[in-house]
Amino acid sequence: MLLKTFGWSFAITVLGLALAGVLWGWQGLAIVGILSILEISLSFDNAVINAGILRKMNAFWQKIFLTIGILIAVFGMRLVFPVVIVAVTAKLGPIEAVNLAISDKAQYQELVTSAHPAIASFGGIFLLMIFLDFIFEERDYKWLSWIEKPMAKIGKLDTLSIIIALVALLVSAMTVATSVAHGGGDKSATVLLSGVAGLITYLVVSGISGFFEAKLEDEVEDGGEEAGEVTAAPATKGNGSAVGLAGKAAFFMFLYLEVIDASFSFDGVISAFAITNDIFMMALGLGIGAMYIRSLTVFLVHKGTLDDYVYLEHGAHYAIGALAVILLVTIKYEVNEVITGLVGVVLIALSFTSSVIRNRREGKSGGASGEKSEVASGV
Repeated sequence: MLLKTFGWSFAITVLGLALAGVLWGWQGLAIVGILSILEISLSFDNAVINAGILRKMNAFWQKIFLTIGILIAVFGMRLVFPVVIVAVTAKLGPIEAVNLAISDKAQYQELVTSAHPAIASFGGIFLLMIFLDFIFEERDYKWLSWIEKPMAKIGKLDTLSIIIALVALLVSAMTVATSVAHGGGDKSATVLLSGVAGLITYLVVSGISGFFEAKLEDEVEDGGEEAGEVTAAPATKGNGSAVGLAGKAAFFMFLYLEVIDASFSFDGVISAFAITNDIFMMALGLGIGAMYIRSLTVFLVHKGTLDDYVYLEHGAHYAIGALAVILLVTIKYEVNEVITGLVGVVLIALSFTSSVIRNRREGKSGGASGEKSEVASGV
């Protein structure tokens, strides 16, 4: 199971490190290895979130996530995205931007870094919405019940998460965006525009995917489907849904996953410039790390880990909330990537430990119980 799931990641690691050694020597080999570890540490919570969504899909769309999805993640976000940012920021053509990235790496790095306020605002608001919609939802299992119970009660106001996200955006624009560390000057208008774009993106993608998911489940419950709309497929192990999503529902879920991955990758791409400004070295190192995140996501789905350890999703969403705040703070202030990575790792480790304690209390050895529980972990 382990080799089958992580086989491609192991193979890409060996090939990638070998290629780095041939092209850039021992120094390049070390840099690519460090970038891979950086990506994994920053995106571990991403794997847990992805698994919670991916387990609703059928086997076909899980394979799409591992194939087309990884191409988008590696080449789209780790290689093409920084070049597009430079092209838009410097008002250059695509070819000129690529030439700049290859021939003048220092200026390329400066242009990408100057676009950080817009990137951080978009990603921060998008991730904040994911966290808020999770914390305001009534859930069967509660990790930090002293927080989650009152949040679920006030979360009955449907627009509350949007209101809070907009308030956070306004505060950011009026404080940290007035004098930024990246690019200098007042970036309030840029931060506002990018944040609103992040909010709109979240509402559109999550809204459409949620619509088709609900529609599919309603049709299955009614014992029929409308021809040509969506189709149900057997659910995979650990799937909390009655069906494995396919068709339009799975397609929009896939888009939602890719946008989430993009939001998570923002801090990784920016942090990578502290290590190297070579776009190919950066894409190779971050790409290897992205492969492991993809494989870990599928591993969590197939093993039913989120059902066995019920607080893992809670820990991952708290990590998302922390990352959203960190992204908004980095509009003006530098935050070491070690801190960013450790926050997510610590929160997930605590939620995993709480899940183990809960399982032992209920006389389980890691298996999920069919009973609903609202017992707090005590963390």
